[in-house]
Amino acid sequence: MARWGTVVVGCLLLTTACAGGSDGAGGTAGGTATGSGVPDTTAILQGVTKDAQLASSVPAPIAQTGKLNIGANMQSAPNNFYAADGKTPVGFEVDIAKAVAAKLGLTAQHTDMAFGSLITSLQSGRLDLTMAGMNDTKARQQQIDFVDYFTSGITIMVRKGNPDGITGPDSLCGKNVAVVQGTSHQTFATEQSTRCVQAGKPPVTTTATDSDSQNQNQLRTGRVAAILNDLPTAAYVSKNAGNGEFFEVVPGEPINGGPYGIGVNKANPQLRDAVAKALTELADDGTYGRILGAWGVQQGAITKVTVNAGS
Repeated sequence: MARWGTVVVGCLLLTTACAGGSDGAGGTAGGTATGSGVPDTTAILQGVTKDAQLASSVPAPIAQTGKLNIGANMQSAPNNFYAADGKTPVGFEVDIAKAVAAKLGLTAQHTDMAFGSLITSLQSGRLDLTMAGMNDTKARQQQIDFVDYFTSGITIMVRKGNPDGITGPDSLCGKNVAVVQGTSHQTFATEQSTRCVQAGKPPVTTTATDSDSQNQNQLRTGRVAAILNDLPTAAYVSKNAGNGEFFEVVPGEPINGGPYGIGVNKANPQLRDAVAKALTELADDGTYGRILGAWGVQQGAITKVTVNAGS
């Protein structure tokens, strides 16, 4: 796949029902996560104030609408997905987008579409931005610009207590590992299996399924020893599935790590620069960190906002 993998985290492995508060987002004030796994970040977002100077730099056609039209694939918790009402966008990317828009004096408006349609929709002017767990790569930089906002990579998730003693990629040799079909996780598992064999060790046995929920069931029942997934999803699932009692993430830096980028049309450097400056202000005043902390994905925080820094 074009990103580390798309996943829907549903009710299956959460011990409480997928229900939220009156706003459909669940949680309590101050960014505390609830059993549904969705924190209430209202107080954090209400603390964002408009920067008049930055707002004046927003291209006139966008400023006149008062909205930032952001393309996303709303199926990837905790990045971006729908709340219990099935229509309210939630996720740490959604919150960052709302904060950036507020800093620019705008309102974020999300458009749900297929991941593969995001770049062409941005190029055609249908969207102002994309924010969908999209890796900033040199190949994509030929098509659009990126404002980088998060660092992700492949992460290993195991059963709570790590009964198989998995400490990193090399300890996957001889183990059965679950991945979602067609993702970069599957490619990595194949490559790691080759490395195992070259080192005189048993290969990795890869089980590829259509969804991460299937993989979680296989891991819980011991049919696989580990799941390969992206950093934010693994952190989110391990924190919330079974109230945190089912899974854990193997410590260590993300494998094949790289930045997620907010996509901007190359013909609109004015908007790109305004977004980069808004995100920098949010990082400097702590809003960015509080959003990531509320969602439990602070491990992927960037230390500096960059443009087209992916490789």
